[in-house]
Amino acid sequence: MDRRAFLGATISGILAQFGSGCARNPGAAPHLTSAPRPRALRLEELEEATIADLSGRMARGDCSSRELVDAYLARIEAIDRKGPALKSVLEINPDAQAIATRLDEERRSKGARGPLHGIPLLVKDNIDTGDRMQTTAGSLALLGTPALRDAHVVARLREAGAVILGKTNLSEWANMRDSHSVSGWSGRGGLTKNPYVLNRNASGSSSGSASAIAANLAAAALGTETDGSIVSPAQLCGLVGLKPTVGLVSRAGIIPIAHSQDTAGPMTRTVADAAIVLGAIAGADARDPATSGARVERDYTRFLSKDGARGARIGVLRGERWMTPPLMATLDDAVAALRKLGATVVEIEAHAPAEAARAGARALGDIAKAVEDPEVEVLLYELKADMAAYLATRTNQPLRTLDDLVKFNVQRAREEMPWFRQDLFDRALKKGPLDTPAYREALAACRKLARDEGIDRTVRENKLDAIMTLTGGVAWATDLVNGDAITGSMSTLAAVAGYPSITVPCGAVHGLPAGVLLFGPAWSEPSLLRIAYAYEQATHLRTKPTYLPSIEN
Repeated sequence: MDRRAFLGATISGILAQFGSGCARNPGAAPHLTSAPRPRALRLEELEEATIADLSGRMARGDCSSRELVDAYLARIEAIDRKGPALKSVLEINPDAQAIATRLDEERRSKGARGPLHGIPLLVKDNIDTGDRMQTTAGSLALLGTPALRDAHVVARLREAGAVILGKTNLSEWANMRDSHSVSGWSGRGGLTKNPYVLNRNASGSSSGSASAIAANLAAAALGTETDGSIVSPAQLCGLVGLKPTVGLVSRAGIIPIAHSQDTAGPMTRTVADAAIVLGAIAGADARDPATSGARVERDYTRFLSKDGARGARIGVLRGERWMTPPLMATLDDAVAALRKLGATVVEIEAHAPAEAARAGARALGDIAKAVEDPEVEVLLYELKADMAAYLATRTNQPLRTLDDLVKFNVQRAREEMPWFRQDLFDRALKKGPLDTPAYREALAACRKLARDEGIDRTVRENKLDAIMTLTGGVAWATDLVNGDAITGSMSTLAAVAGYPSITVPCGAVHGLPAGVLLFGPAWSEPSLLRIAYAYEQATHLRTKPTYLPSIEN
């Protein structure tokens, strides 16, 4: 038996310990009624199950929300705590089973609220939940003082009938603590593993959300992104990840990096699931002024059609050095698939020829490079201001400023800084307030480059519905000593512009997932979802995780 088969048999054996039905939990809350029990849910039925699949099973009476919760808890115990030990789920909601039971009773007495009724979801541990769970951004600094109220996105999910199953691990402080960090590591949760190849990185900062959903530990998860933190881990873990337009989804109750770029978004196994979750969390919120002008669709699934790429005009961006021949082959295949679906795909110049560049001309790839320095300036200024504003909402804990966090890390260095330090925190502390001219100049440069000269100009001049490229390189080997060796990323233009992007699986390189990134102007989520869904349905290139110890196996 080879190692892949052996590991698969081991995981099956662990799952078998829980029987063919739900995980046994003698302390769990009982059902509130004596309604007939549905057929016992087999744990393997959760593999690749979509929200529509699970909702349909509950509607038919084939299973209950309580049984879904129990079965997912069994998978978490078998795969996340034992077996491959992914360390993707930081904490289980102690009220999840009771909430599911109440939602089952509500379904029987009143009917379902919608497609998320009774569906178990996970949320990243920088998103407030006003319950018995912690919200820490992976740091020990906020441990022991739970958030006082739900983040707006969590409240929206609860209103839709979702069961918040637990919190996922992340790159501590959303990967904004140190420039030599290890993605997926936090002082509270340790290192999250990539479920495809365990010694490879799951990327960050939404590492736990990506790893958990890839391993089918919940139906879907929320991640957050400032630059790449949804789309990169989604790609490396073979998922669909959608970063919305900044302002479509409220950031109230989410531990920040920078208000110019921060947003939450869905991380799922299918485009349809991403559309369902986006519809639940999008909307205006008085606590986040950026949402006041949001162009919200209540049902994003109405844009999904297998024929959705027909007539679309898509610009493809190539030419980055990290785009290896095997990766380029997956992009070429994606282009061919879209053309077969009736899309027009045009080549977009990534880098201006030397003579043109000397004359001041900049192509899209050159602009992406040029925006990096002003982006860092903006993030450092906003981190200092926005963190203080967030900490002020956590009135039950003593830390009030970024300086307080820096001092805490020094005091607890053995636990918080065994592998890397906090140079980004230190640099942010030296920045002035948000009326500092240097900040305003950097922000103006970011918007001019990423929006005016970048995405907006490219879309307008080429009459595009979307721009497509590779999301990034494949997963690198995790190195706790030397830090991340990121192999390439194309998230920055959409992130800095505050515009939407979506990654979709497009194949694999030596068993490591690859993804294509679609992005466009503000509020173009419907177009991106339409094209992404048509491509996904024509190719079906997501594969289940292999849990290999290393790439050689």
